[in-house]
Amino acid sequence: MPAQSTKLKLVADNAAQQTDPVAQYQRVRRLTNALTEPLSDADATVQSMEDASPAKWHLAHTSWFFETFLLRDHLPGYRAFDDDFAFLFNSYYEAEGARHARPQRGMITRPTLDQVRDYRAHVDTAMETVLASDDPAVRDLVTLGLNHEQQHQELLITDIKHMFAQNPCFPAMWENDGQTSIPAPLQWCEEQGGRVAIGHDAEQDGFAFDCEGPQHGQLLAPFAIASRPVTNGEWRAFIADGGYSDHRHWLSDGWAWVKENEIEAPLYWQHADKDWQHFTLTGLQPLDDDAPVTHISLYEADAFASWAAGQWEGARLPTEGEWEYAMRDQDRNAGQQLDAAGPVHAIMPDSDTEMTAPFGSVWEWTGSAYRPYPRFRSAEGAVGEYNGKFMSGQFVLKGGSCATPRGHMRASYRNFFYPHQRWQFTGLRLARDI
Repeated sequence: MPAQSTKLKLVADNAAQQTDPVAQYQRVRRLTNALTEPLSDADATVQSMEDASPAKWHLAHTSWFFETFLLRDHLPGYRAFDDDFAFLFNSYYEAEGARHARPQRGMITRPTLDQVRDYRAHVDTAMETVLASDDPAVRDLVTLGLNHEQQHQELLITDIKHMFAQNPCFPAMWENDGQTSIPAPLQWCEEQGGRVAIGHDAEQDGFAFDCEGPQHGQLLAPFAIASRPVTNGEWRAFIADGGYSDHRHWLSDGWAWVKENEIEAPLYWQHADKDWQHFTLTGLQPLDDDAPVTHISLYEADAFASWAAGQWEGARLPTEGEWEYAMRDQDRNAGQQLDAAGPVHAIMPDSDTEMTAPFGSVWEWTGSAYRPYPRFRSAEGAVGEYNGKFMSGQFVLKGGSCATPRGHMRASYRNFFYPHQRWQFTGLRLARDI
């Protein structure tokens, strides 16, 4: 099929570029630009909530990262594009000084979107010299910067979606591509566990963020994990059975969150003629019952697992270690992932194997707190603030989503959010003891 051939070609092209720092840099930066191409200046300026950032801010912040940690520190004679940008587009790096308050990012009406694009072009031109460096420290920072920008590509998409969802006209960013999910029966994949290696192996596995290591041993009891994520159709059954009104399934904090915010369905779901539809980047669409459920909180995921134990005895959320161990040999480049600018909505892809879509489609909540692994140490300097200081009160998600750039994911990857957050493409895959 043409669509499949195109995707395979993109995967091959991406793999070929991994060893060429210039090509890799250009590919990542072009995708960010392409994702924002349909936006007006107004679209790119609005901040829809404190957790989200304006598209214009993402464009500038990712350039600030390269300007600050590479051009300023490793390109003699470099002059900043604008001295005010260090204050405007620093995110949370205390070591880099004062910064504009996060909840007020939507008030940055100037610089304009075109000026921010000029800033990106300025940084890209200056980076040509840095990319030619054979200094290992510089190469490592470039790799970190590119992975950082890929994270912001996903944030960019989900923040734009949240922003458009506040518009009563529900504008579409792209035309619907007509993709639908492949029905997949749920099966249980058994693992015997034992003492297993968890985390990134720095000597063998290439790049990873610091929070993914060090690799260490964990003892896993025998368990089974579902062959696919929970679907919209299964979530309909949860709702129909009073899932959001039965306190017995909910954690105390989750039940308080449901009552206070009058939650009755995943984010972006709406009633339509006695049925459900949901908002996507292609506008309001009928709910695809075979697609993975998306935009749910940890509270909702945990409540569903409690309810699902009545259908699948012992159903629960997997631990982070269980998920990583079960997916250790799965192809991280298979599944539905972000290849190019265009429609972004989760589908259940076809699979020739027992396990369906462990990487892509939807981030999967685990029951594990985001805390440091044994012997974890943050990196020296400002970049050491990247992950370590956020290891409090958040939970780990695994696997990536339809908005995660292809090639960015791996089994050891640790995404993390607070238990009430759900504007990302977040879902779940059940596990149980055996």
